[in-house]
Amino acid sequence: MINTSTQTLLSSLKYSLVNKQYWLCFISGLSLVFAYAPYAQWYLSLCIPAIVFYHLTKQAPKKSAKLMFIFAFGWFASGISWVHVSIDQFGGLPLIFSLGLMLLLCLYLALFPALAAYLTAYFSNKKQLNLWLLLPFWLISEYLRSVVLTGFPWLSLGYSQIDSPLANFAPLIGEVGITALIILINICLVKIASILMQSSKKLLIFPSALLVIITTLTYGLANVNWVQTTGKTTKVALVQGNIAQSIKWAPEQEWPTMLKYLDLTRINYDADIIIWPESAIPAMEPAVQDYLRTVNRSASLNNSAIITGILNYNFESKEYFNSLIVLGRKQDDDEQGYYYNHSNRYSKNHLLPIGEFVPFQEFLRPIAPLFNLPMSSFSRGDYVQHNLVAKNLHILPLLCFEIVFPHQLAANLTKQTSLLLTVSNDAWFGDSHGPHQHMEIARMRALEFGRPLLRSTNNGITAVVDHQGNFIARIPQFEEAVLTTEVALVTGETPYSQWPRLILLVIIIIPLIIIFLLQARKKN
Repeated sequence: MINTSTQTLLSSLKYSLVNKQYWLCFISGLSLVFAYAPYAQWYLSLCIPAIVFYHLTKQAPKKSAKLMFIFAFGWFASGISWVHVSIDQFGGLPLIFSLGLMLLLCLYLALFPALAAYLTAYFSNKKQLNLWLLLPFWLISEYLRSVVLTGFPWLSLGYSQIDSPLANFAPLIGEVGITALIILINICLVKIASILMQSSKKLLIFPSALLVIITTLTYGLANVNWVQTTGKTTKVALVQGNIAQSIKWAPEQEWPTMLKYLDLTRINYDADIIIWPESAIPAMEPAVQDYLRTVNRSASLNNSAIITGILNYNFESKEYFNSLIVLGRKQDDDEQGYYYNHSNRYSKNHLLPIGEFVPFQEFLRPIAPLFNLPMSSFSRGDYVQHNLVAKNLHILPLLCFEIVFPHQLAANLTKQTSLLLTVSNDAWFGDSHGPHQHMEIARMRALEFGRPLLRSTNNGITAVVDHQGNFIARIPQFEEAVLTTEVALVTGETPYSQWPRLILLVIIIIPLIIIFLLQARKKN
């Protein structure tokens, strides 16, 4: 005999599987991937969330959270499916376990939007869910997603708008502000649809007015120039070595790789600044001093500077760092340039769990090769570090995953910063949509902070982006190539670059206060 609790569980499971409402939310979440690069159908973000928002109305907190959880699970399952490429190809796990890890990651990420839905229902009046509350609670949950367990704020809704008119808001309120506008637009669509079905046209005024105001501001901001070009340019060369990840750390490939980068550089010394990607030199910095001195001398003689990714071991602290160093000219009159432990370097602060450090490593490392990836024992660099200086230009560096964290960028931005730099090795993710989303995020940072951005990667996407987030030049993926171009320098500051945390607080707190005051007034 099946006991009562088991029957209840089976009935609940059966109900969930056949419930059309759940399937609609899940499929809506799956389809949201097409709003992001490389598909770039940005308008989908402006209407797809409205489907699940509509079904949240008149739901209890637990049911609201469940619907949003199912939607978010579909959203992340399709959106970050590229993570599975690295786990499957380089993790050394059977397929069933790698898929299981992906499942756990997506389930974890789905908890944050579900939390937003739960809080919205919980703090609404008991009779009906106040959908407007979803705006501040969504932003709170997204902030938590960016900090809990070191943070994974990938696929934030605002990134999908980098090529839409809403991108005009980025220098003013950042990607987080664009996310708020997307939530607001979707809420307005739900409100308008609900009102039309009830034939109560008087209530149409408020949501319709909000959409008109957002549209007017969107096109009005297109004519605002937050920063100005100086009339000066610098010539850059970005080297894409296209080294297969399977051989990158093979000892016999160390010198062929280093010689390849040097050969590709020699014919591009007419550039002021030459960029090599993350860990372009596949060796510890102390072990290749002869090579580095040779490259430093060559760059200096040609009045150029090379910024390269390299791994460093600090003998004093006995720590490993994922670093960037400058070889060649720091200033035009700098004859010496690089020497070991020169202060003109950057060490990555925001490390990637599993890939660059392993939490609870004494338990996890014996389990599978996934927890013993090459170079997965790094220490953190300081949160705030000096900009790199190359050929008289101050360059703000962010290594790979760090480009996803605007507050870290803001903490390191100075009035002297001329360029943003991000280097990466996206070979981990093959021919997936991951590198395209990564590039999309980098473009948003350039637009938010009003600075040109250089992005050099091992196998693509290598590109140069102007201060408006537009491509100046890029080269194809999976090719050995060098991108050379002139970059126009700018001066000035965007509002978002000066007050990113304050802007986040304002767009959370002000709506909360207004909504709670209106709710209290209705009760009275």
